[in-house]
Amino acid sequence: MEILTKDDKVSVATLKMPEHVAIIMDGNGRWAKQKGKLRTFGHKAGVEAVRASVRFARSNHITALTLFAFSSENWKRPQDEVSVLMELFKLVLNSEIKTLHKNGVRLRVIGDLSAFDTKLVKKIKDAEILTANNTDLQLNIAANYGGRWDIVTAAQSLAKQVSDGEIAVEDINESAFDAQTAYADLPPLDLLIRTGGEKRISNFLLWQCAYSEFYFTDTLWPDFDENKFLDAVHDFSERQRRFGKISEQVT
Repeated sequence: MEILTKDDKVSVATLKMPEHVAIIMDGNGRWAKQKGKLRTFGHKAGVEAVRASVRFARSNHITALTLFAFSSENWKRPQDEVSVLMELFKLVLNSEIKTLHKNGVRLRVIGDLSAFDTKLVKKIKDAEILTANNTDLQLNIAANYGGRWDIVTAAQSLAKQVSDGEIAVEDINESAFDAQTAYADLPPLDLLIRTGGEKRISNFLLWQCAYSEFYFTDTLWPDFDENKFLDAVHDFSERQRRFGKISEQVT
């Protein structure tokens, strides 16, 4: 794998760095197929790309990194692939959590955990407790997560508050709704990256993507390294984010 040169590191300091980055990690299966391997081989190879992304985010002071590991729709995949993904999740938690903790990374797994077995849920909770006070990087793993699930869950929470008399219907606004979503305590999503060449967001962070910038790359996830991440940040840095205003107002 290439490494960032001294000049690259200098140039990073001049970039407008996103505060919260999310990545749809796509292309593991196709990467494996290109090499004549099973799809599961690609998922295992993708772990190094996760490490590279965490290193880049932490070293460049990105506040939050959210990785789409397993969607609520991924249960529809072949059972043997799903089983391997679940086992890989457990193995990665075992092998990586001490390193994450040592490097000041706080881990959270966000999604509907009720579908996972009790051993996996315990590993997740133990990892979250261990890293709870870390502040160098907030690493979010979206697992059994869907943007629609997030929105429905937030709506149900507000509906219950109205039913219990805690709030009135008139109290529900964007801020109140946002406060009930799974990512309420994180900075707004600045940049959404999708690897693998597809140009859709696949039910990921639907509420949070309202004003985020999108970056699509043909690079398959196992080949996404720190330099590829830098390319995405360069592209983000060159964009003018107007949030409804005109260019002259932003300038």
